[in-house]
Amino acid sequence: MSSLKRRCAWMAAALAVAVLYTAQTAEAHALLVKSVPSARASLSRPPERVQLWFNERLEPAYSVVSVWNAAGVQVDERDGAVSPQDPRRLELTLPALPPGKYVVRFRVLSVDAHIVENTVPFTIRPPARTP
Repeated sequence: MSSLKRRCAWMAAALAVAVLYTAQTAEAHALLVKSVPSARASLSRPPERVQLWFNERLEPAYSVVSVWNAAGVQVDERDGAVSPQDPRRLELTLPALPPGKYVVRFRVLSVDAHIVENTVPFTIRPPARTP
């Protein structure tokens, strides 16, 4: 094989490896695809639960979710877990929350062993005043 053919073959192999690596890393993280409440939601009533859906199955032992108020106090029922009905859903129960600003914090480990951390802020508005 000539030197030029060897170089072309090496470059083609390197390109194939780069393409495969890029394809794997592009799908390597659990992405949040939906949340209830949604990010930056302004709610007239407090939600009873938080639900987060991801594009990949989550590892239950290493996936956590919590809700914090503006004072930095955790306000959920501390029962966050991956749903037994849907391994891509993380959920937790909330008590009756007063009006204010809140943030959902999550840290998940997808079954492909990648950790993702993020937040979902939401607000509960005070009740409307009647004249």
